[in-house]
Amino acid sequence: MSKELMDALELLEKEKNISKDSLFDAIENSLITACKNNFGKTDNIRVEIDRDNCDFKCYADKEVVETADDVMDPMLEISLDDAKKISKKAKVGDMVSVSLNSKEFGRIATQNAKNVILQKIREEERGAIYNEYFEKEHDIVTGVVQRFIGKNISINLGRADAILNENEQVKTEVYRPTQRLRVYVLEVKNGSKGPRILVSRTHPDLVKKLFEQEVAEIQDGTVEIKSIAREAGSRTKIAVYSNNPNVDAVGACVGVNGNRVNLIVDELSGEKIDVINWDENPGNLIQNALSPAKIVAVFADPEEKSAKVVVPDYQLSLAIGKEGQNARLAARLTGYKIDIKSETQAKDAPGFRIEDYMDDEDDEEYEGYEEYDTEASEDAADEGSEE
Repeated sequence: MSKELMDALELLEKEKNISKDSLFDAIENSLITACKNNFGKTDNIRVEIDRDNCDFKCYADKEVVETADDVMDPMLEISLDDAKKISKKAKVGDMVSVSLNSKEFGRIATQNAKNVILQKIREEERGAIYNEYFEKEHDIVTGVVQRFIGKNISINLGRADAILNENEQVKTEVYRPTQRLRVYVLEVKNGSKGPRILVSRTHPDLVKKLFEQEVAEIQDGTVEIKSIAREAGSRTKIAVYSNNPNVDAVGACVGVNGNRVNLIVDELSGEKIDVINWDENPGNLIQNALSPAKIVAVFADPEEKSAKVVVPDYQLSLAIGKEGQNARLAARLTGYKIDIKSETQAKDAPGFRIEDYMDDEDDEEYEGYEEYDTEASEDAADEGSEE
């Protein structure tokens, strides 16, 4: 029986990720519970388990009294004559350990002990699953679409099920049972019925984590993802920066013939992804963020976190994007409120005249603003107007 018990414990440890020590503790507690149900008390009862071979014994510590007539409670006291059968050195007032025969436990006591063990196993299994997925919080995992619960979807992650709420689903995606999905783990809560895992397909960090998995330069820290803005199912803009001047950040993320970014686009069901270079200069960053539109000039105010952008007349709709999407994503990516005007509009707007941004002391510099001019040389753009 001891070998069978050990085999069972090792199997539970392997399959359920429950430590044998926890299971031994559960067995000890179950035996103490069985003693209480069988004898009515457990204050003086001890259980010892050999954790190498699973042999166990139950003892009751009893006080030695003079004669059998002096024994008031057989579970707490033992006569001197009986005590000497256990230990010849026993004397009145000593405590002796009396072995209890667990085979004498009644059916109800045995059933209760079994329930204690099963309850402990369930608790440890829930704890192990919670710990496993809690470590994956704010990361991506692969799951299988299992069933629809109203407008929500149950995603099987292997050892646990996750919930993909309606507001975390991409409206343009169609989910089918048995479909494999990569999802972003939003939150893991430990509930009475096990861990409750909430996942998302719309979170911007889903795209970020996919790039981290696909791009080796991001994994080793050569390339950093500085900012990301996403409208799930439609378009994502991501700003990247290279810590190595010999490594092109955008090229590393796009890959040869676009193979890296295309893998991510396929995972996101065709969502468009714009990868741009991060720049500490707000003017340059905003110009990059509004790609693919051509920019004439950018006036960025770092203190107000706002920018005014001038584009050629024929580029206005491209810069703004369909329903304002390009400008909206650029604003989220850069953290600037962006006001875009065509050259014609800028000429007619007094507040957009370049003279309004000039310092009275030095007409060649812009006070509080940075300008990016696409018609200037690359060097001039880098040296640009300074605060």
